[in-house]
Amino acid sequence: MTVIPRTRRAALVSAVCTLVVGALGLTGCGEDPNEGTNGVGRLEPAKIQSKTKAAATAADTVRLSGAVVSNGKTYKLDMRLKEDGGTGSVTSEGSTFRLLKVGEHLFLKADADFWDHQDSGEHGGEGDSETAAADKLDGMYVKVPTGDPAYKRFSGFTDKDVLLNSLLTLHGTLSTEGHHEQSGTRTIRITGDKGSGGTLDVSLEGTPYPLRLVRAGDAGTILLTDWDKNFTLEEPDEKSVVDYGKQLPTS
Repeated sequence: MTVIPRTRRAALVSAVCTLVVGALGLTGCGEDPNEGTNGVGRLEPAKIQSKTKAAATAADTVRLSGAVVSNGKTYKLDMRLKEDGGTGSVTSEGSTFRLLKVGEHLFLKADADFWDHQDSGEHGGEGDSETAAADKLDGMYVKVPTGDPAYKRFSGFTDKDVLLNSLLTLHGTLSTEGHHEQSGTRTIRITGDKGSGGTLDVSLEGTPYPLRLVRAGDAGTILLTDWDKNFTLEEPDEKSVVDYGKQLPTS
């Protein structure tokens, strides 16, 4: 039987360890993956979820980017949110529009093709008059009345608390799924029903903010960044706003 010298044996074990660590995304053989972290990785998954929700609620600002599937439609989001509103873009069915909400005032900005599509869908396509109306709205901020159905539909994209509460809930039995990394930040991953109920990566560095969410049922993946990074939120200039009063011409 061949005897491997102790130094070679140690080197071999170290090499195997390195390969396993690399393959599994771990931090190292014999190391505590929670060493030097904020400690949430040592908690039960329900406690981790509770802490990350509390951190998200307490934060002044956040940026959400990615895709959300709702009622069979896919919405691509890039929204910056704070307590009194938000701003950003939403893409759905090939159309992109911008949303801006300051307090209770909601504005929607889109090109002529977007408005022409809305008019055609509402009225069955009435020709030049609809196109002319759409052209007037091209690139303008349209103020959405609070009583219009579009207000409820779109304002949810700009409401920080509503959006986070709906997104950060995992379904089923909670468990942890190891230590990972998101954009250079170490994370602990929690799952609902081993992933079928969604997965959430929570920061192990500093405040335990949620950083990446995979929604249950293939309903989209969202990245959550720029926590507590302030940004300016103000209403557009009056010359750039179209206000139809109590209801939009088409919703």
